[in-house]
Amino acid sequence: MSLPLAAWFQGLGAIDPAPFFVLSLLPYLAFLWWARQVRAFPRLALRGFQLTLLFVAVTIVAAVVAQQVYGRQLADVDPLHGGAEAFLSLSNLVVLLGFRLLPSPAPQKGPAAGSGAPQVNKS
Repeated sequence: MSLPLAAWFQGLGAIDPAPFFVLSLLPYLAFLWWARQVRAFPRLALRGFQLTLLFVAVTIVAAVVAQQVYGRQLADVDPLHGGAEAFLSLSNLVVLLGFRLLPSPAPQKGPAAGSGAPQVNKS
């Protein structure tokens, strides 16, 4: 006897994921637009997030090359897969550096400065 849940998962596995990948770009592009508008957003981190789009483009090209030249999936062609993943590592490093290199907030002076109580930014 087949479980209804197993049949549902089999049907789910038959769905082409490509449209979902394209749709996922919309919120990411909205995030990039928002990050450009926020003056406090670190510019280097923004560049890292933009490099993630380059990673996506490089991965698509590498997948097409792997399929056309080698007749295999990208994950099965190590030099192409590693090269594409290097762009992801690069973008992650730039995002990390962008947030890591933020200047530390200046200590606030006032009556609660020496009290040990946490400071709350009320702006």
